[in-house]
Amino acid sequence: MKNLMIAQSGGPTAAINATMVGVLQRALTSGRIDKIYGSLHGIKGLLNDDVIEIGSLFANPQNMTLLCGTPSAALGSCRYKLGDDPAVLKKIADKLVEFNIGYFIYIGGNDSMDTVLKLSKYFAANNLDYIKIMGAPKTIDNDLCVTDHTPGFGTAAKYIAVTIAELLCDIRVYDTPNVMVCEIMGRNAGWLTCAASLAKLGGMGAPDLIYIPEVAFCEEQFIEDVKEKLEQNHFVLACVSEGIRDSDGKLVCERTGEKTTDAFGHKHLSGVGKYLGNLVREKIGCKTRDIEFSLMQRCSAHIASATDIEESRMLGAAALDRAFNGGSGEMSIIKRLSNHPYQFRIETTPIENVANKEKTVPLEWLSEKRNNVNQQMLDYLMPLIQGEVHVRYKEGIPEHIKLY
Repeated sequence: MKNLMIAQSGGPTAAINATMVGVLQRALTSGRIDKIYGSLHGIKGLLNDDVIEIGSLFANPQNMTLLCGTPSAALGSCRYKLGDDPAVLKKIADKLVEFNIGYFIYIGGNDSMDTVLKLSKYFAANNLDYIKIMGAPKTIDNDLCVTDHTPGFGTAAKYIAVTIAELLCDIRVYDTPNVMVCEIMGRNAGWLTCAASLAKLGGMGAPDLIYIPEVAFCEEQFIEDVKEKLEQNHFVLACVSEGIRDSDGKLVCERTGEKTTDAFGHKHLSGVGKYLGNLVREKIGCKTRDIEFSLMQRCSAHIASATDIEESRMLGAAALDRAFNGGSGEMSIIKRLSNHPYQFRIETTPIENVANKEKTVPLEWLSEKRNNVNQQMLDYLMPLIQGEVHVRYKEGIPEHIKLY
């Protein structure tokens, strides 16, 4: 029998380990896998000989349950750009051969699917196509193409909606004018910021204003929007994506002076909420608060969406099933069939349809002034945050598992 290799890459989520649980459960019950290995810190584990055996650990169902409820990437992650250097690709392939790997499941987002694409092409060109490599999606950004939505997004959306609902309870207590600006993750796509609109389901209202990267941001219009809302009420809550840009395509956050980049050339985004809060204070003169949701929105396993966790497991299992059936160079996806009732099915798609592509928010799902969302967005979002998961507590704190 062949062995299985699993790796996780890119930004962590609260559901990425649930996807691994789906892979593990399918592997352990298939009768087709001998040993199960984990490559630590994504593809770098294979390059650095940093691989651990994990199959024996998860023969214990209790550990599987703990893993499913543990946020972030239990195997570690990386932001390593895999190029086209034959020596590097050969080193990875040689390591997979050394471990007698027949199936390699790579769980990740946009950049990770580029890794799946490069490796699948290398395997095919070098008589290694007996190693089946499959991508399993993850990203709170919800920006992978073809799939209706991505694991991790539903839980992040639920955390954002709940937090916004609670902040609305807080901001309304004083009778003096005040403005709160909440900065939410989203480099090129505003899905998470739009999810703040779900706060209305709790009965306390929703954000007054929403600004996303898909729509050019104008400071002057923003101030006018805030003034208009303050005329209607004494408090205003605005949600902004970290990646909002002006009409020239320049990031608003760069006006704070921050211009560093990561290994993929992505600019580090932070500070747009503080910048806009200061702008409101300067132009309007009222009390302001700026809140950066930062990493909390991607590791909020204590408030996970049961729908998100279950779908994540299904996508992991489907990726391995497809590999068992000869599939390689593909990614498991969700195809939505209906909103009411919410129905979907799991499929796979060639990795070329996903790698190096990006899904953005449809502009027709926004309000007429494009500073909020409409019912179409709410209909899309609502099914993804449904249900709660059982959280195991130890001495009052959620219990998690460490693999290395």
